[in-house]
Amino acid sequence: MPQVSAQSTGMAFAPRVPRHTQWGQVAIGASAILALVLFAWVVAQSQSIQWGEIPRYLVHPSILAGVILTLELTAAAMLFGIVLGAVLAIMATSQNFVLKAIAAGFVWWFRGVPLIVQIFFWFNIALFIPQVGLGSYTISINDLITPSLAGFLALGLHEAANMSEIIRSGLLAVDRGQREAARSLGLRPLQTLWTVVLPQAVRLIIPPTGNQAIGMLKASAIVSVIGMQDLLTQAQHIYARNFLVIELLFVASIWYLAITTVASIGQHYLEQRMTPKGRSSTR
Repeated sequence: MPQVSAQSTGMAFAPRVPRHTQWGQVAIGASAILALVLFAWVVAQSQSIQWGEIPRYLVHPSILAGVILTLELTAAAMLFGIVLGAVLAIMATSQNFVLKAIAAGFVWWFRGVPLIVQIFFWFNIALFIPQVGLGSYTISINDLITPSLAGFLALGLHEAANMSEIIRSGLLAVDRGQREAARSLGLRPLQTLWTVVLPQAVRLIIPPTGNQAIGMLKASAIVSVIGMQDLLTQAQHIYARNFLVIELLFVASIWYLAITTVASIGQHYLEQRMTPKGRSSTR
């Protein structure tokens, strides 16, 4: 049987390059694994941690109530931030100088001031605005701005400033020719925004929005400084009575990790669904 060579078939085979073991990388990886194992062993051997208490407090009614409140606060503040952020982004990309200035001032203030300062500001707003009302009807600000509302306002307004920049960047990323083509077809600016620009911009907006939602979940723990009964606050209340500080912090950490893991998986599949066909997701 005649032998067929690679040249006769018009096919060229690249020579196989032998792969050399990168012993430096292997050593670094093994050292990192060994360090993690040693750290886990030291923590597990600690006699000052009552490990058996952690599973019991994971399903404690107060902890579960804190988990629910944390999820409610995160969802409400995130929804508020997305809606207000979208309005601010539209204002920032408009041709009206006054609207652009208002949006820029809002973003400058609520992104620049630390979140914990904003929480204390709303919680103590009654110090300079003791009451509001119309005519003879007045209401005390202390009765109106509860710890729950103060936490919601601080988180929601802070998130609105961040979402405004995310949405604005997504809107500006759409090619200007798309708007010009829509205008040539007789579409009004609002129709162009809803039917042409937003469907394309949303693919760029969703990934950072998911990251913001996960960040919001973790940032919600800061409302514990004003006594809002979130997950961390409930854990603090319990360990203030039984002195199981590390155990309750582990309980709170496990819940935060579980929720953020589920949210990250959901974000991944949402991004996959939003990715155009024929183009792989970058995640």
